[in-house]
Amino acid sequence: MTVETTPWDSAELLDTPQAIAAYIEAALEEGDPALLTYALGVVARARGMTQLARDAGVTREALYKALSLNGDPKLSTFFGVMKALGVKLAVVAGGCVIPGRKSRLVAMPPAPAGPVR
Repeated sequence: MTVETTPWDSAELLDTPQAIAAYIEAALEEGDPALLTYALGVVARARGMTQLARDAGVTREALYKALSLNGDPKLSTFFGVMKALGVKLAVVAGGCVIPGRKSRLVAMPPAPAGPVR
């Protein structure tokens, strides 16, 4: 008996802003630029490459090239895509675990009382 398989495309599951943000966040956590580029490409396909390129202020061809397997998007392209997707990149102090989460996500520590010196 042969087993039949069908292709699986994670882009089909990226149908909400929360799902897109979680997908990109997971890629960022890995710390691999190639994986982040791949993840942005998957999200771009889920959202529609042509419209995303327009919203990001780049040509469709440039976006395909930047988010390809061998792509290395410029920082301006990265931020344009993030803005067009409606997600933001946050910088936080390392080592501060978000309570109740098992992932490696970090949260900002409480602000110190009084002036920072």
